[in-house]
Amino acid sequence: MTSQANAEPQHSEPDASQVHDYLANHAEFFNEYPELLADLQLSHASGKAVSLIERQVQVLREQNHDLKQRLLELVDVARDNDRLNERLHNLTLELIGAGSLTELVESLEHQLRNEFMADAIILHLPDLDESRQRETGAQPLVIDDQLRELLPTPLTENKPQCGRLKQAQAEFLFGEQAAAIESSAVIPLGENACGGLLTIGSREVNRFNPCMGTVFLMHLGELLVRLLDNQSPA
Repeated sequence: MTSQANAEPQHSEPDASQVHDYLANHAEFFNEYPELLADLQLSHASGKAVSLIERQVQVLREQNHDLKQRLLELVDVARDNDRLNERLHNLTLELIGAGSLTELVESLEHQLRNEFMADAIILHLPDLDESRQRETGAQPLVIDDQLRELLPTPLTENKPQCGRLKQAQAEFLFGEQAAAIESSAVIPLGENACGGLLTIGSREVNRFNPCMGTVFLMHLGELLVRLLDNQSPA
Protein backbone atom coordinates (compact mmCIF):
# COMPACT_ATOMS: atom_id res chain seq x y z
CA MET A 1 0.00 0.00 0.00
CA THR A 2 1.45 3.39 -1.01
CA SER A 3 1.78 5.74 1.94
CA GLN A 4 0.59 9.32 1.78
CA ALA A 5 4.23 10.50 2.16
CA ASN A 6 5.21 8.66 -1.06
CA ALA A 7 2.26 9.91 -3.08
CA GLU A 8 3.17 12.14 -6.00
CA PRO A 9 2.22 15.76 -5.40
CA GLN A 10 -0.74 17.03 -7.40
CA HIS A 11 -0.07 20.16 -9.49
CA SER A 12 -3.13 22.08 -10.66
CA GLU A 13 -2.99 24.13 -13.82
CA PRO A 14 -3.16 27.92 -13.23
CA ASP A 15 -6.44 29.43 -14.26
CA ALA A 16 -6.83 32.41 -16.60
CA SER A 17 -7.07 34.87 -13.69
CA GLN A 18 -3.77 33.68 -12.23
CA VAL A 19 -2.03 33.91 -15.61
CA HIS A 20 -3.42 37.41 -16.07
CA ASP A 21 -2.18 38.51 -12.65
CA TYR A 22 1.26 37.00 -13.23
CA LEU A 23 1.76 38.67 -16.62
CA ALA A 24 0.42 41.96 -15.25
CA ASN A 25 3.07 41.85 -12.51
CA HIS A 26 5.85 40.60 -14.81
CA ALA A 27 5.63 42.77 -17.91
CA GLU A 28 9.15 41.71 -18.92
CA PHE A 29 8.16 38.04 -19.23
CA PHE A 30 8.08 37.94 -23.05
CA ASN A 31 11.42 39.76 -23.19
CA GLU A 32 12.94 36.81 -21.40
CA TYR A 33 11.09 34.22 -23.48
CA PRO A 34 10.67 35.80 -26.95
CA GLU A 35 10.22 32.41 -28.60
CA LEU A 36 6.77 32.14 -27.05
CA LEU A 37 5.57 35.13 -29.06
CA ALA A 38 5.85 33.14 -32.27
CA ASP A 39 3.46 30.52 -30.94
CA LEU A 40 0.79 32.95 -29.70
CA GLN A 41 -2.38 33.15 -31.76
CA LEU A 42 -5.14 35.68 -31.21
CA SER A 43 -8.56 35.53 -32.74
CA HIS A 44 -9.78 38.44 -34.86
CA ALA A 45 -13.35 39.61 -35.29
CA SER A 46 -13.29 38.08 -38.77
CA GLY A 47 -12.26 34.71 -37.34
CA LYS A 48 -8.78 34.98 -38.82
CA ALA A 49 -5.82 34.50 -36.49
CA VAL A 50 -3.49 37.49 -36.14
CA SER A 51 -0.12 37.99 -34.54
CA LEU A 52 0.32 39.58 -31.15
CA ILE A 53 1.86 42.69 -32.69
CA GLU A 54 -1.05 43.07 -35.12
CA ARG A 55 -3.46 42.70 -32.26
CA GLN A 56 -1.58 45.30 -30.21
CA VAL A 57 -1.66 47.73 -33.11
CA GLN A 58 -5.40 47.19 -33.49
CA VAL A 59 -6.00 47.77 -29.77
CA LEU A 60 -3.89 50.95 -29.83
CA ARG A 61 -5.84 52.23 -32.83
CA GLU A 62 -9.12 51.60 -31.03
CA GLN A 63 -7.85 53.33 -27.90
CA ASN A 64 -6.62 56.25 -30.01
CA HIS A 65 -10.06 56.55 -31.64
CA ASP A 66 -11.76 56.57 -28.22
CA LEU A 67 -9.36 59.20 -26.91
CA LYS A 68 -9.94 61.40 -29.95
CA GLN A 69 -13.70 61.14 -29.46
CA ARG A 70 -13.38 62.09 -25.79
CA LEU A 71 -11.11 65.00 -26.70
CA LEU A 72 -13.62 66.26 -29.28
CA GLU A 73 -16.39 66.04 -26.69
CA LEU A 74 -14.29 68.05 -24.22
CA VAL A 75 -13.57 70.66 -26.90
CA ASP A 76 -17.30 70.96 -27.63
CA VAL A 77 -18.03 71.41 -23.91
CA ALA A 78 -15.31 74.06 -23.64
CA ARG A 79 -16.74 75.95 -26.62
CA ASP A 80 -20.25 75.79 -25.16
CA ASN A 81 -18.92 77.11 -21.84
CA ASP A 82 -17.11 79.95 -23.61
CA ARG A 83 -20.29 80.95 -25.42
CA LEU A 84 -22.28 80.71 -22.20
CA ASN A 85 -19.77 82.87 -20.32
CA GLU A 86 -19.86 85.47 -23.08
CA ARG A 87 -23.65 85.61 -23.00
CA LEU A 88 -23.63 85.86 -19.20
CA HIS A 89 -21.14 88.72 -19.47
CA ASN A 90 -23.38 90.56 -21.94
CA LEU A 91 -26.40 89.90 -19.74
CA THR A 92 -24.57 91.30 -16.73
CA LEU A 93 -23.59 94.49 -18.58
CA GLU A 94 -27.15 94.95 -19.78
CA LEU A 95 -28.66 94.50 -16.33
CA ILE A 96 -26.28 96.75 -14.41
CA GLY A 97 -27.15 99.54 -16.84
CA ALA A 98 -30.81 99.46 -15.80
CA GLY A 99 -31.88 102.64 -14.01
CA SER A 100 -35.07 101.31 -12.45
CA LEU A 101 -36.86 98.10 -11.60
CA THR A 102 -38.94 98.43 -14.77
CA GLU A 103 -35.82 98.72 -16.93
CA LEU A 104 -34.20 95.84 -15.07
CA VAL A 105 -37.14 93.51 -15.73
CA GLU A 106 -37.34 94.61 -19.38
CA SER A 107 -33.59 94.04 -19.91
CA LEU A 108 -33.73 90.67 -18.18
CA GLU A 109 -36.63 89.51 -20.33
CA HIS A 110 -35.02 90.80 -23.53
CA GLN A 111 -31.70 89.07 -22.84
CA LEU A 112 -33.20 85.76 -21.74
CA ARG A 113 -35.55 85.59 -24.72
CA ASN A 114 -32.99 86.57 -27.37
CA GLU A 115 -29.73 85.15 -26.02
CA PHE A 116 -30.95 82.13 -24.04
CA MET A 117 -34.04 81.16 -26.07
CA ALA A 118 -36.46 81.41 -23.15
CA ASP A 119 -40.18 81.43 -23.91
CA ALA A 120 -41.43 82.79 -20.59
CA ILE A 121 -39.72 84.88 -17.91
CA ILE A 122 -41.45 85.91 -14.69
CA LEU A 123 -40.03 87.57 -11.59
CA HIS A 124 -41.83 86.83 -8.33
CA LEU A 125 -40.91 89.50 -5.78
CA PRO A 126 -41.88 90.03 -2.12
CA ASP A 127 -43.35 93.34 -0.97
CA LEU A 128 -44.47 94.22 -4.47
CA ASP A 129 -47.28 96.75 -4.51
CA GLU A 130 -49.90 96.94 -7.26
CA SER A 131 -48.31 99.97 -8.90
CA ARG A 132 -44.92 98.32 -9.34
CA GLN A 133 -46.62 95.10 -10.38
CA ARG A 134 -48.39 96.92 -13.24
CA GLU A 135 -45.27 98.83 -14.28
CA THR A 136 -42.85 95.89 -14.26
CA GLY A 137 -44.98 92.84 -15.00
CA ALA A 138 -43.43 91.13 -11.96
CA GLN A 139 -45.65 89.05 -9.68
CA PRO A 140 -46.02 89.36 -5.90
CA LEU A 141 -44.60 86.58 -3.74
CA VAL A 142 -45.65 85.62 -0.23
CA ILE A 143 -43.62 82.74 1.20
CA ASP A 144 -45.49 80.56 3.65
CA ASP A 145 -45.58 76.89 4.64
CA GLN A 146 -47.96 76.05 1.82
CA LEU A 147 -45.61 77.57 -0.77
CA ARG A 148 -42.60 75.83 0.77
CA GLU A 149 -44.42 72.55 0.41
CA LEU A 150 -45.27 73.37 -3.22
CA LEU A 151 -41.70 74.44 -4.13
CA PRO A 152 -39.33 72.72 -1.67
CA THR A 153 -36.23 72.79 -3.89
CA PRO A 154 -35.84 76.57 -4.29
CA LEU A 155 -37.51 77.58 -1.01
CA THR A 156 -36.15 74.96 1.40
CA GLU A 157 -33.13 73.39 -0.28
CA ASN A 158 -32.06 76.81 -1.59
CA LYS A 159 -31.08 75.67 -5.09
CA PRO A 160 -32.48 75.99 -8.61
CA GLN A 161 -35.15 73.53 -9.70
CA CYS A 162 -34.87 72.38 -13.31
CA GLY A 163 -37.12 70.14 -15.37
CA ARG A 164 -40.81 69.59 -15.92
CA LEU A 165 -43.04 71.13 -13.28
CA LYS A 166 -46.06 69.57 -11.67
CA GLN A 167 -49.33 71.14 -12.78
CA ALA A 168 -49.88 73.03 -9.53
CA GLN A 169 -46.31 74.37 -9.63
CA ALA A 170 -46.60 75.47 -13.26
CA GLU A 171 -49.93 77.21 -12.69
CA PHE A 172 -48.59 79.12 -9.69
CA LEU A 173 -45.35 80.19 -11.39
CA PHE A 174 -46.53 80.83 -14.95
CA GLY A 175 -50.24 81.52 -14.62
CA GLU A 176 -51.96 81.58 -18.01
CA GLN A 177 -48.74 80.50 -19.76
CA ALA A 178 -48.50 77.26 -17.75
CA ALA A 179 -50.07 75.01 -20.40
CA ALA A 180 -47.39 75.94 -22.95
CA ILE A 181 -44.42 75.36 -20.63
CA GLU A 182 -42.75 71.96 -21.08
CA SER A 183 -39.64 72.56 -18.97
CA SER A 184 -38.42 75.30 -16.68
CA ALA A 185 -35.79 76.64 -14.30
CA VAL A 186 -36.91 78.08 -10.96
CA ILE A 187 -34.14 80.15 -9.38
CA PRO A 188 -34.22 81.33 -5.76
CA LEU A 189 -33.12 84.93 -5.24
CA GLY A 190 -31.30 85.08 -1.93
CA GLU A 191 -31.28 82.62 0.94
CA ASN A 192 -34.34 80.37 0.62
CA ALA A 193 -35.75 82.79 -1.97
CA CYS A 194 -36.11 85.61 0.57
CA GLY A 195 -35.53 88.05 -2.32
CA GLY A 196 -37.97 86.32 -4.67
CA LEU A 197 -37.96 83.81 -7.51
CA LEU A 198 -36.95 83.99 -11.15
CA THR A 199 -38.81 81.49 -13.31
CA ILE A 200 -37.69 80.74 -16.86
CA GLY A 201 -39.91 78.56 -19.05
CA SER A 202 -39.43 76.80 -22.36
CA ARG A 203 -41.71 75.04 -24.82
CA GLU A 204 -38.95 72.44 -25.32
CA VAL A 205 -39.17 69.38 -23.10
CA ASN A 206 -35.41 68.97 -22.73
CA ARG A 207 -34.43 72.65 -22.56
CA PHE A 208 -34.20 72.38 -18.77
CA ASN A 209 -33.70 69.01 -17.08
CA PRO A 210 -32.82 67.78 -13.57
CA CYS A 211 -29.37 66.58 -14.70
CA MET A 212 -28.15 69.88 -16.07
CA GLY A 213 -25.57 72.03 -14.32
CA THR A 214 -26.93 74.94 -12.31
CA VAL A 215 -23.82 77.09 -11.75
CA PHE A 216 -24.93 79.65 -14.35
CA LEU A 217 -28.43 79.79 -12.86
CA MET A 218 -27.05 80.29 -9.35
CA HIS A 219 -24.77 83.09 -10.57
CA LEU A 220 -27.70 84.75 -12.30
CA GLY A 221 -29.70 84.54 -9.08
CA GLU A 222 -26.86 86.12 -7.07
CA LEU A 223 -26.53 88.91 -9.62
CA LEU A 224 -30.24 89.71 -9.51
CA VAL A 225 -30.24 89.84 -5.71
CA ARG A 226 -27.56 92.54 -5.77
CA LEU A 227 -29.27 94.52 -8.51
CA LEU A 228 -32.71 94.32 -6.95
CA ASP A 229 -31.33 95.61 -3.67
CA ASN A 230 -30.13 98.72 -5.50
CA GLN A 231 -33.33 99.39 -7.41
CA SER A 232 -35.98 101.85 -6.43
CA PRO A 233 -39.50 102.05 -7.90
CA ALA A 234 -39.61 103.23 -11.53
